[in-house]
Amino acid sequence: MKNDIKRATGLLVIEVVNSNPNGDPDRESDPRQRPTGIGEISPVSFKRKLRDLLEDHDSVFFQSLPEIYVSNSDRYNILESRGRDRKSIQDEMAKDIKSFDQAKFLDSTFVKKYWDARIFGNTFLESGANKGFIKTGVVQFGVGASISPISIIRHTNTNKAGVQEGKNAGMAPLAFRIVEHGVYCMPFFVNPNFATKTGCTTEDIEMMKLLIPRAYDLNRSAIRSDVRIRHAWYIEHLNALGSCPDYMLLEALTPKRIANTADPSTSWADYEDRTALPDELMKKVSSVTDLML
Repeated sequence: MKNDIKRATGLLVIEVVNSNPNGDPDRESDPRQRPTGIGEISPVSFKRKLRDLLEDHDSVFFQSLPEIYVSNSDRYNILESRGRDRKSIQDEMAKDIKSFDQAKFLDSTFVKKYWDARIFGNTFLESGANKGFIKTGVVQFGVGASISPISIIRHTNTNKAGVQEGKNAGMAPLAFRIVEHGVYCMPFFVNPNFATKTGCTTEDIEMMKLLIPRAYDLNRSAIRSDVRIRHAWYIEHLNALGSCPDYMLLEALTPKRIANTADPSTSWADYEDRTALPDELMKKVSSVTDLML
């Protein structure tokens, strides 16, 4: 497949309504929050949504993809799958790549099989003579941070069956933990400099662009019932090295709080939306696309 990946800057604008977008295991699955009150969504959490969505080849989503993906489904497996057997994957790689030179690595079944390894990188080749094959991915997602502090609501879940025999029967105290409202911004970056190291192709990037708009809609849960991607900005640069500083593009498309307050927001109407780049920045990039449209 032809590889002409372009440098790109992305920004997800995510609205959370009475949901927990990313629980913190160190705080009993409380929504992630900084000491300042700002909410967080980890890059790992969002990438997991993309992986889970793509991994099910029998799903309505996968079967609705363009034929180039459905007919080549063997290329769209997930390395970082739940319950993976790391040892068996390493053994498979050892058999497939007899000597670990770059050319054989890129032509290996391992590279051709795992979409997330090609696009996000992998650390499976991580020891001894194979250290040179630890690869940073072409795509990196940053931390999603809320524009305003968030308000966390905690309730007790109830159930007819006892949660703990002889104690709090039928109740899970403070188990329902949600963000009342928040708007988060998560940057991501496409760096073609690493494409020749991981085997990432333009088709892999296009797959990611198809996955992003469905990341939350097709991965809802009881505690994450209403997480909305308001915008998924994808900005291509004029050249492979980048034609505009990333921070300028991100700042220009980040919604602004209307009121000068540190209080948590209560609705999308509390923000001034950004729907286009200023003219002076448009001249510095190739294209600006909202993947949600």
